[in-house]
Amino acid sequence: MREKAFLVSILRPGESDRVYRRLEELRELIKTAGGEVVDIIVQKRLKPDPAYYIGRGKAREIAEMVERFNVNMVVFDAKLSPSQLRNLTNVIPVKVLDKVDIVLDIFAQHARTSEAKIQVELAQLQNRLAKLRVAPGYFSRLGGGIGTRGPGETKLEIDRRKILRRITFLKRRLKDIEKARIQRTKTQRNFFRVALVGYTSAGKTTLLNRLTKSNLRVSSSLFTTLDTFTRGMYLNGYTILISDTVGFISDLPPQLIAAFKSTLAIALECDLLLVVIDISKPYFKEDLMVVEETLKSIGAAGKRKLYVFNKIDLLPSDNVIHRLRDELGEDRTVFISAKTGENIEELKGKIWEEFKISSFHK
Repeated sequence: MREKAFLVSILRPGESDRVYRRLEELRELIKTAGGEVVDIIVQKRLKPDPAYYIGRGKAREIAEMVERFNVNMVVFDAKLSPSQLRNLTNVIPVKVLDKVDIVLDIFAQHARTSEAKIQVELAQLQNRLAKLRVAPGYFSRLGGGIGTRGPGETKLEIDRRKILRRITFLKRRLKDIEKARIQRTKTQRNFFRVALVGYTSAGKTTLLNRLTKSNLRVSSSLFTTLDTFTRGMYLNGYTILISDTVGFISDLPPQLIAAFKSTLAIALECDLLLVVIDISKPYFKEDLMVVEETLKSIGAAGKRKLYVFNKIDLLPSDNVIHRLRDELGEDRTVFISAKTGENIEELKGKIWEEFKISSFHK
């Protein structure tokens, strides 16, 4: 049975569109995690309350609604401070979670390889450590389900000393895995390497399958790809390596970027980035900004890029395509449908041109 949730946010003057876009994205995240949103609660405020985020009175109101609607959790569209979390937990009688908890829960469900499992557990432990410092009994009140799962061996209710030891151990394991990955990539240096990056659910895996004739699992859910998959594409007699990467999302917590540093390293090591954007989304430009900011945060902003606008089969007209070609330049953009194969040959042609430029400089 799906867990029921309230979504909570504050609405400051002039932020209406942005807040409701974030809430819809969070609704999708909760759905992916296995939950169901019962209602969205928005509190108009000039700024967050430092003690309760939404104010003590609103917190008490939500506490009453939780019992009336038999809700399992209250999810805030913000990174709650430790004191806010403690105060809200003392008032609201069910799980109090934030966006970071939901993203980590999805990651925990989708981690497959040992590297992904270690990265997820490390991020979870770092997140839990901060909460234990101000709310020692917090986890005993969570119960099970969303926000409590993990791919590793760690139990929720463990003390700070054990968490720190486990974090140290996991960091050592990640370094060992990263060394092994570096050794593997040395064998790939004679190949032209392409990395697919983009907002989560932009169609990167579908595109990888299309370019390399692979059959990796594809899902419309968010964050189904946590591991780096590399496949070969044969182009004009040459093998070009193409790698899928974990999707980005707005307000991606710094600890998640840090935990997935080794996985995202492919974006730094490659010769070309394909920035994949779902052009059918009304606010795709915001998604593109998030991708650019995330690439900058990992040191990959200066890499050569092609902007691949996917899902043109869902567009009602070509007007947006013409505008983007003018804004970004025809040589750096390509408009495709990874699902139907439309304009895939044009994309291959642009990759080939990049390959020739790279080979010339080498």
